[in-house]
Amino acid sequence: MKTKSSLKARTGEVETRTLRIEFQDEQAEAVFIAGTFNDWRPSATPMIPLGEGRWGKELSLAPGRYEYRLVVDGKWICDPAAAENVSNPFGSFNAVLIVPPIEFESRKKP
Repeated sequence: MKTKSSLKARTGEVETRTLRIEFQDEQAEAVFIAGTFNDWRPSATPMIPLGEGRWGKELSLAPGRYEYRLVVDGKWICDPAAAENVSNPFGSFNAVLIVPPIEFESRKKP
């Protein structure tokens, strides 16, 4: 998994970051991301095929801690590139994604 963060939006008091998740599987025909950010719905967040077995998806998430799994051709797997994993109640593991808060620079008024 690769994550790149950048300021995406600030609406009211909710700030988000854009993170990119990537996955490699030359045999996969469909890859989705299911996690706490989409109520674990297995078909809610499809990844985009990038060619040569690479898949990617940009997610805009508020700061916080999220757990997720990949759904590859209907089979739930833990992201093999995740930096952190935690056990889940089903006897396997969930990947962990930490979205740090965005710190805005205070602008000096003249």
